[in-house]
Amino acid sequence: MTAVIFDCDGTLVDSEPLARTAWERALLPYGYTLTDGDAEACIGLPYPRVHAYFAERAALPAAEPFWAIFSNELFALIDTALVPFDDAIGAARDLRSRGVPVAVASSSPRERLHRTLGRAGLLEAFDVTVAGDEVARGKPAPDMFLLAAERLGVDPASCVVIEDSPPGVQAGRAAGMVTLAVCRVPGTEASLAAADRVVDTVSADAILEAA
Repeated sequence: MTAVIFDCDGTLVDSEPLARTAWERALLPYGYTLTDGDAEACIGLPYPRVHAYFAERAALPAAEPFWAIFSNELFALIDTALVPFDDAIGAARDLRSRGVPVAVASSSPRERLHRTLGRAGLLEAFDVTVAGDEVARGKPAPDMFLLAAERLGVDPASCVVIEDSPPGVQAGRAAGMVTLAVCRVPGTEASLAAADRVVDTVSADAILEAA
């Protein structure tokens, strides 16, 4: 193993419930009520794909103007209710203290990723960060993990990916990287079965063992 690449939302921070609430609030004026199936279908996907998903179901503005509506709701929640996952953050810091390069590769646009890392006190915690709007294809394509490896200056085959969603696991595997999935929702382990290993909590030792 040369480096470790972490997903952000759902892996480093418990932001998925906040995103769901923001989507619910942003969609409601357009007459759409978000369902559990919608939330499951969209987890781990980049904003343009989620917007396209809902634009097929409601008469929404285009992606860019709707981002202002959605992000206004989301950032208010991030600023007041974001909860970090201490296990993953501790693992990232532990690895870095051991001299292992660490990166973040998130489906979130740069604006959201920066806001999230800032609120979690993680802006200086990683050697490299990659946002969803910096690659041509989001997860489950491998582009952002490959870009993270490129920015770190390491061989993708020597990287370990830490993910919590099926699209993220697919992306890590497609990048040719060892992929460790952390199951944040009990009972959903089967959806992460494509990972090399599934764990309940993240630690530096578990990552090293997976490698």
